[in-house]
Amino acid sequence: MSLEEVRANLARAAILLDFDGTLAPIVADPAAARPVPDAEPVLRALCERAALVAVITGRPEGFVRSVLDVARLEVVGLYGLGDSPPMDRRIVEAVGELTATVPGAELEDKGVSVAVHVRRAADPDVAAAELRSPLQVIAEANGLSIFEGKRVIELAPAGARKAGVVRQLLARARPDAALYAGDDAEDAAAFTALADAGLPMCRVAVTASGTPERLIEVADVQVEGPEALVGLLRTL
Repeated sequence: MSLEEVRANLARAAILLDFDGTLAPIVADPAAARPVPDAEPVLRALCERAALVAVITGRPEGFVRSVLDVARLEVVGLYGLGDSPPMDRRIVEAVGELTATVPGAELEDKGVSVAVHVRRAADPDVAAAELRSPLQVIAEANGLSIFEGKRVIELAPAGARKAGVVRQLLARARPDAALYAGDDAEDAAAFTALADAGLPMCRVAVTASGTPERLIEVADVQVEGPEALVGLLRTL
């Protein structure tokens, strides 16, 4: 369970990365998120040397590609649900009405899923607490999954998870080693999927305010923020 094993097997390794909070700092306006300056050249070089380099994110693929110009990078957006039908408008409207009752909360309609951001709330933790239970009711009534990231709660079709995408990518690529880097609760589930594969691996927790303790507890390596992660990737 080490970075050295990934380095030694890099030509047959899968490098799997979250986006927000991992390659890009968390910002108040999600649309303004951008990867740290050195991310593009480092990822471009890794794509030439590793078997697979992929970003796994709840963002639409188009957004990530618009801010991260790396031709050979694989991007799995919307947790792999890009080809799913749009979410029922009545659900989106119900979530929008709820969001409007919490100052600072903002709705993001992703088409196949819907997210409520609390980054701009005066107290994001309080805002998330106000939204959590009623959003759970909406999710359960419509057979949806609900999960949280940093200062965001998302409703998506059942089965939408980073862990599932990790399993699919590993089954397809059949790497000899793998690295996964992330910063929130969904990434902890991806860590589990990576461990279940039984490969030489390295699980990297990208830490900042609000990083879940369970992610840190199971990580093999910790780095502080996206710039430190890119620095680590440069050493591969």
